[in-house]
Amino acid sequence: MNQKAISLEVLNAFCLDADPASVRSYGDGHINDTFLVEVSGTDKFILQRINTEIFHHPEELMENISGVTSWLQKKIIEEGGDPARETLNVRLAADGKPYYKDNLSGYWRVYDFIGNTSCFNQSESVEDFYQSALSFGHFQRLLADYPAHTLHETIPHFHDTPIRFANFEKAAAADIAGRADSVREEIAFVEARREYVHTLADRQASGELPLRVTHNDTKFNNMLFDAVTKKPVVVIDLDTVMKGSVLYDFGDAVRIGCNAAREDEQDTDKVRFLKDYYDCFKSAYLEVLGSKFTRKNACWIFRLCS
Repeated sequence: MNQKAISLEVLNAFCLDADPASVRSYGDGHINDTFLVEVSGTDKFILQRINTEIFHHPEELMENISGVTSWLQKKIIEEGGDPARETLNVRLAADGKPYYKDNLSGYWRVYDFIGNTSCFNQSESVEDFYQSALSFGHFQRLLADYPAHTLHETIPHFHDTPIRFANFEKAAAADIAGRADSVREEIAFVEARREYVHTLADRQASGELPLRVTHNDTKFNNMLFDAVTKKPVVVIDLDTVMKGSVLYDFGDAVRIGCNAAREDEQDTDKVRFLKDYYDCFKSAYLEVLGSKFTRKNACWIFRLCS
């Protein structure tokens, strides 16, 4: 989709005094269609068309995001921060909803643009990764008391390990692409850890691990960094914010960030685990969460990820 597809209908729905010529594609995201809207040469907004092929219930998705960002704004103000810069701010449509459904059944949303920031696909140093842990830990800390049970599941079973494992076994058995024989060692590695599949699910069901708000996509490029200080200022991409365990966010961050190669690297010789990155992330994550993070959660991070 390009800016020509942005109709005045959508812009007017959010009371954006702009014409399609002042809208341009923005960023390099792969899920939603993202645009930068410039109004009167000074005000800027992020306009997105929500991908309903992935997110089947955009109304529920936006209810999650609106609730979480409103909560973050209040917490940031209480701590003397700047809510206009330290969290995403949802702009309401003229009908008071945090989204707009156009005549073609497209769902749109608008965020205030956060200027003087940059986004990076990968950390370039241990210090960068340390800063990302502080940012994601801060996000978790501010939301520790949020009523996580009220959040909708935007992608069902997203971090449901038992279901993921069952699907893995089905795929390996079916071998539709005819590649299973070339990765028998890797398949055996996964299957040998069958006893751990229910570890988190069972303990969360029993209440041993508390239900928390989880980001669920804690990649390095889901933060904006201040252009001057080079420090992270805001966690973005809240589409997968759901209820779960903080261990999901911790595990997802180290899975990607502690890999010396890109997530989609084809040359497996470049793939290796960066222990120093893991150590600094673990230290910063636990440091920031402090009393909001129970001793049991901390123990599980050490037991499962050390």
